[in-house]
Amino acid sequence: MRHGAPSFAARARRSPGFVLGALLSGAVVLMALVSLAWTPWTPDELDIAARLQPPSAAHWLGTDSLGRDIVSLLMAGAQTSLLVGVVAVAIGLVTGVALGCLAAARRGWVDELVMRAADFGFAFPALLSALLLAAVQGPGLATSVVAIGLYNVPVFARITRGAALAVWSREYVLAARAAGKGGWRITRDHVLPNIAAPIVVQATIAFATAILAEAALSYLGLGTQPPRPSWGRMLNEAQTQWFQAPMQAVYPGLAIMSAVLGLNLLGDGLRDLLDPRLARSAPGAR
Repeated sequence: MRHGAPSFAARARRSPGFVLGALLSGAVVLMALVSLAWTPWTPDELDIAARLQPPSAAHWLGTDSLGRDIVSLLMAGAQTSLLVGVVAVAIGLVTGVALGCLAAARRGWVDELVMRAADFGFAFPALLSALLLAAVQGPGLATSVVAIGLYNVPVFARITRGAALAVWSREYVLAARAAGKGGWRITRDHVLPNIAAPIVVQATIAFATAILAEAALSYLGLGTQPPRPSWGRMLNEAQTQWFQAPMQAVYPGLAIMSAVLGLNLLGDGLRDLLDPRLARSAPGAR
C-alpha cells in the first residue's frame, strides 16, 4: 500500500545533522535573547582587582585580563554576532535575489551586466572590503555589516539566477507568458515560490559565514569596537594571556565554532529536507 511522503517535521526528526544544527543554533539564539534582559555581570564592568580569576561561584568561567566576567561577555557577544549575521544576510538576500531574478527574467544585456558585476564583486572578499571601508569610514560594527553584506550580494545573485532560469523554462511559466502575464507577475507568482528552498539554504550558510567573518574582522581590529563585546575581540585580547590563562581563548573559540557548525549543519539538513526527490525516497514514503 502506498502512503504519502513523510511530513517535513517527521523527516527533520530523523535527520541527526539537522537536529544537532538546530540545537546548536537555538542555543546561540537563546543566549543572545537572554542577554538582552540578564547577564551574570555587566559585560563592560571592569574590576582589575579580580582579573584572571579561575572559574568560581561568582564567575562561572572566570574573568579576563580586565576583570570582566567571561560568561557575560560571551552572552553579549552572541548579540553582536547575530546582529551582524541578520543584517548582512538581509543585505545580500534582498539585493542579490532581486538582481538574480532581474537577470533571469530579462536575459540579454541585462543578464550579462548583472553577472559581470557579480564577478567583479567576487574580487572583493569581506576582509578586503572591510579594509577599504575602514580606511574611508573607520573600523566599527557598521563597517563589518556593510562589507559582509556586499560580499553576499553576488553569491545570492548567482544562485537565484541559476534557479530562476530553470523555472523560466518550465511549461507552466510558458503557459503564463502565453496568457499575457508580464515578467514581474511571473517572477512573483511562479519563480520566487519555486526557488525559495535553495535561497533559504544559502541564507543559513551565509549566516554562518557572516559570523565567522565578523569574528575575523573584530580579531583584526576592523570590526566591533569597545566597549561592545565581540567573540573575535575576545580572542584578540586573550592571545596576550595565553600562558597565564589559556582558557580565555578557548571559550570564545568554542562559541564561534558552535555557532558556525550549527548553522552549517542546519543548512545541510534543510537542503536535504527541502529536496522533493529525497522526500519521496525517504523511509515511510511507501
